[in-house]
Amino acid sequence: MTPTAIQATFDTMRAGTTARRVSFGLTERRAALDRLAAAVRANEATLVQALSDDLGRPMAETILIDYLPVLQEIRHARRHLRSWMRPRRVAPTLATFGASARILPQPRGVCLIIAPWNVPFALCLSPLVSALAAGNAAILKPSELTPATSALIARMIADTFPPDLVTVVEGDKDVAQHLLALPFDHIFFTGSPAVGKIVMAAAARNLTSVTLELGGKSPTIIGPDAELKQAADWITFGKFVNAGQVCISPDHLFVHDSVKDRFVTLLRARIARAYGKGPASPHLARIVSDRHAARLTDLLADARQKGAQVTLDQGADGRAIGPALIEAITPEMRLDQEEIFGPLLPILPYSDLGQVIDRINARDKPLALYIFDRDQTRIDRILTETTSGGVGINLTVVHYTQSNLPFGGVNTSGLGSSHGHHGFRAFSHERAVLRNRFLALPILFAPYGARTLRLIGLIKRILG
Repeated sequence: MTPTAIQATFDTMRAGTTARRVSFGLTERRAALDRLAAAVRANEATLVQALSDDLGRPMAETILIDYLPVLQEIRHARRHLRSWMRPRRVAPTLATFGASARILPQPRGVCLIIAPWNVPFALCLSPLVSALAAGNAAILKPSELTPATSALIARMIADTFPPDLVTVVEGDKDVAQHLLALPFDHIFFTGSPAVGKIVMAAAARNLTSVTLELGGKSPTIIGPDAELKQAADWITFGKFVNAGQVCISPDHLFVHDSVKDRFVTLLRARIARAYGKGPASPHLARIVSDRHAARLTDLLADARQKGAQVTLDQGADGRAIGPALIEAITPEMRLDQEEIFGPLLPILPYSDLGQVIDRINARDKPLALYIFDRDQTRIDRILTETTSGGVGINLTVVHYTQSNLPFGGVNTSGLGSSHGHHGFRAFSHERAVLRNRFLALPILFAPYGARTLRLIGLIKRILG
């Protein structure tokens, strides 16, 4: 789509903003969600093929992380939409006793959703579910790094919605920059912290609100009382699903000295059972591009050169990179500094939990933190003394699928929340409405005589 066409589409959507507030009610929003669900179901096989082409993704993974989450989000939104849309009454305060107060959720207007390449279908359409549920129009910008999935989304949306309600704009970063220059009413971006800063700076020029779903080095702590087989199962899944190209995958493991050797043995066996012994496993996705594959092989080479011990290396063949376990990590290694976003897993032994907590707190706040332990005191200490977007206890990754929980980061790992009611609120303006019924406040209006001062003194005593 040309810049002129983008501008025309945006202008058409913006012109319909007022009309949509009136005409796009509960019935129409549910119908839009139903149309989206039907389109997703009709394109299941095409989606599986597209993500096989783009990421070498196994069918089961595509269904689990790109297909089902969208249908779950639609089902949840449709079920709860009536209550979400209903104005919420709030209690009066002392100053407003005699007035009724309510919060009226209204659509923000025309929204921009910029999706990433790693989970390109769900992370484009799940925010759209929230945008439609909240009554907005939306322009979707899929990632150019997954062209087959991007083309599928464009065809599917064009066949499902009128262009003044939902439109897909395909293209590279130049197209994204043109979109970001437009005065959208809300921008929902999923991607890296570096690009998130660019998005936020562009939004600031138009004072546009943003939701940023970013990333970071999500740590995993394995305590001395952890159920080690359970930990090995969940970490193998969470780290190597989509070949580690997941923003909430475990980035590195802190493993207590007393269980490290047993845990690593179990982890190696679980990896072998899941993916075999080479990089070309049919159960392991491929890296998205040659450039990203080269970045990962460079990270591993840098760690080796600086003294790391690679205790498991299933090798690489182009964009196929097998799981690797790395020990003897030091701070000067790039592996310890950068978000890995691939199937390389550093293992760091520890004896003092306090030092682990200090190390986590010395870094940017992660999008996710995982704890494997059965000791509630230690779990509570970690929860109390650290900050992260979300936490998984004795599991990884699947907290993303809990529609009743907010999903989002903190500072460099994100801004704002999504999913379920939290996503609805992100795409809504919560309008405050106060209606006078029998407010007594006028007795305090000027002129300020002795009676007014006595009443003010009484209010001061009541308020302490």
